[in-house]
Amino acid sequence: MKKEVREIALELILKVEKQGSYSHLLINDALKKQDLNLADRGLLTELVYGTIQRKITLDFYLEPFLKKEPEDWVQNLLRLSVYQLAFLDKIPEHAILHEAGEIARKRGHEGVTKFVNGVLRNIIRSGFPAFNDISDDVLRLSIEASLPEWLAERLIDQYGYRRALELGEAFLVPPNQTVRVNTTETNPKSLVKEFADQGIASKVSETIPWALEIEKGSIANTNAFKTGKCTIQDESSMVVAYALELKDDLDVLDACAAPGGKTTLIAEKMNGTGSVMALDIHAHKTKLVEQAARRLNLLNIRTLALDARKATAEFEEKSFDRVLVDAPCSGFGVLKRKPDIKYSKKPEDITRLSEIQLAILDEVSQLVKENGILVYSTCTIDQMENTEVVQKFLNSHPEFEMLSVSVPKTLEHLKTGNDLQILPTDFGSDGFYVASFKRCP
Repeated sequence: MKKEVREIALELILKVEKQGSYSHLLINDALKKQDLNLADRGLLTELVYGTIQRKITLDFYLEPFLKKEPEDWVQNLLRLSVYQLAFLDKIPEHAILHEAGEIARKRGHEGVTKFVNGVLRNIIRSGFPAFNDISDDVLRLSIEASLPEWLAERLIDQYGYRRALELGEAFLVPPNQTVRVNTTETNPKSLVKEFADQGIASKVSETIPWALEIEKGSIANTNAFKTGKCTIQDESSMVVAYALELKDDLDVLDACAAPGGKTTLIAEKMNGTGSVMALDIHAHKTKLVEQAARRLNLLNIRTLALDARKATAEFEEKSFDRVLVDAPCSGFGVLKRKPDIKYSKKPEDITRLSEIQLAILDEVSQLVKENGILVYSTCTIDQMENTEVVQKFLNSHPEFEMLSVSVPKTLEHLKTGNDLQILPTDFGSDGFYVASFKRCP
């Protein structure tokens, strides 16, 4: 029997919660396997992301109506249903109640069905409580933006309450789809026309001149994507190409390369010249870089499975013109794409990650030529992983000076010093941090 969209959504949510699976990978896999029309594909994505993103808010709405915590699948069925009631105004209440009842009956028994319907009907009658009634700032932000309390407190400490709330709200907005045009194969205007001929609406980005914003449609199955004319990438992460100050015939090291978005960007911006050495600690991930390079027809990329913290054992000192450390991080800049991150990470993870980030910088900095450039970037907005790591690196490496990081003119106004912190509230992109250093002669 064919499964309904809400049943599939519930199964995916349970896998995320119980098995620690990544929501975006599960959704992509389900969309490939399930025979769903276009509307149902969109609804499945909305239900899974939305329910996971707003889990803390949904539990706040449910709490007054639950005398004890139900089984995991029942709790998540209630969350899924309340998400629709609270945030999807195009779905009729009777349809939500009917589907919830059908799933409860299929997975449980008549008592569970009555319980689920009773809770949902009580919520519909009572309405949802107001966030403004919560007096404590941390608790209010945690519930309103669906952030763990420790993370809400951390954001308030670093950005202040008003900005923290704006960030929390930005994480709940669906991400923009942007693509990077492979300028060794085509140009942005030609690709806009090619997409338009296939019913895909796009426009040239106002932030990055070789990026397109997709306004309608999906490019994953287009001939342009398959033949390497473009790749999917967020605009904020494209900034590293400016920071590296690339030109033809450079030797570049990408120290933490997988899955290859920035590696292939570097290769493109050198017009296929020079060499890009891409490292990743996992051999299966270097294969992702190789696949990306082949699809984009880039022949100047080589890969090596190697922990960047051991790079000097493999390469001679001062052997690269440019080195990029796009470091492993908490991912708190990409919560709109990967909402499950905020529930799995703990404060001690940030401390551990900042130590790894600094260790990688310490190691690969030895490989930078005199007058060469070292770029450090993360997809987080946490200051311990960004400005604090940079300051510690500079304190222990007098042979490097911090540069005023090169960025597109459209982003100059976001610089508050020499580095750049892009927030998801700035222009709808992911959160991203970048700093650059020059090795003194």
